[in-house]
Amino acid sequence: MSTALTDLLPHPIVQAPMAGGVSVPHLAAAVSEAGGLGFLAAGYKTADGMYQEIKQLRGLTGCPFGVNLFMPQPEYADPAAVEVYAHQLAGESSWYETELGEPDSGRDDGYDAKLAVLLDNPVPVVSFHFGIPSPDVLDSLRRAGTLTVITATTAEEALAVQRAGADAVIAQGVEAGGHQGTHRDNPETDGTGIGLLSLIAQVRETVDIPIIAAGGIMRGSQIAAVLAAGANAAQLGTAFLATPESGASAVHKQALTNPLFVRTELTRAFSGRPARGLVNRFLREHGPYAPAAYPEVHHLTSPLRKAAAKAGDAQGMALWAGQGHRMARELPAGQLVEVLSAELEEARTALSAAGEAGGEVR
Repeated sequence: MSTALTDLLPHPIVQAPMAGGVSVPHLAAAVSEAGGLGFLAAGYKTADGMYQEIKQLRGLTGCPFGVNLFMPQPEYADPAAVEVYAHQLAGESSWYETELGEPDSGRDDGYDAKLAVLLDNPVPVVSFHFGIPSPDVLDSLRRAGTLTVITATTAEEALAVQRAGADAVIAQGVEAGGHQGTHRDNPETDGTGIGLLSLIAQVRETVDIPIIAAGGIMRGSQIAAVLAAGANAAQLGTAFLATPESGASAVHKQALTNPLFVRTELTRAFSGRPARGLVNRFLREHGPYAPAAYPEVHHLTSPLRKAAAKAGDAQGMALWAGQGHRMARELPAGQLVEVLSAELEEARTALSAAGEAGGEVR
């Protein structure tokens, strides 16, 4: 197994790339400076916007970091279903006094232009969500000195990641906040996601490349658990969402621990793809009727979500969060890495002591 990726990490902690303005340069820099691996999220940004954030991040730290790209999506959405959903959202449009977005606003998220930037100005790590890039793309990035990582939600997807030539795979459990990184959006599999510990075990028996575990991880003891299960590092998103360096809105941060939001659900309500968020009014009212249409639904609801955020209305926002959201801590990102690392070492020591005690009994 190659150790090129894990060699970048003094601590086996990766900050998840959270699109939508959360994973800003100051957050990534703080995590990397503390010994983790900070990430920028290029999703929903222009190629130039991504480049400007990379420049800003490089001005903040000389430590390794990563950039995440969304894969272009195939055209299989039913236009009629999208139109029906748009009619259902008419009341939201009236309430927030804003027009719905144009569903056909683009499917590739500027993928080719962003790749060109990353090949001209290589970064240490590039990760991919929603699918697998071509082997040529992975080879080009490798020649540029960039390590590549791809999200998988099943052992079969992880095997495809290894065969494509990626340096590591992110094993994303169903507990994870935000979008599930499935390679194909199949509505028939909704609700059939695999829990993280089971997924790690299956992926570890399937591939030889390093595994980064993602999904509901909020404490160092959980990092110890996924490492013991076969992962090489842990990726945390919701845990870093609450930090002061995060670009998430104050409303979103407060909602993580607000008793009003007691649980999360996977929903298509906001984007047309399964994503885990806090259950609020919008999710309850529209989730059951949202079509499998990404990014059409994302474009459609974008103005509504922005209007709700501007109004400070948590009931109309996409409050992405993992299942461990109630365990969020409002610590500076660098301090959070240190606390997680200390908790990890404490858990490892406890496990080691328990193992030695068990050996003595036997």
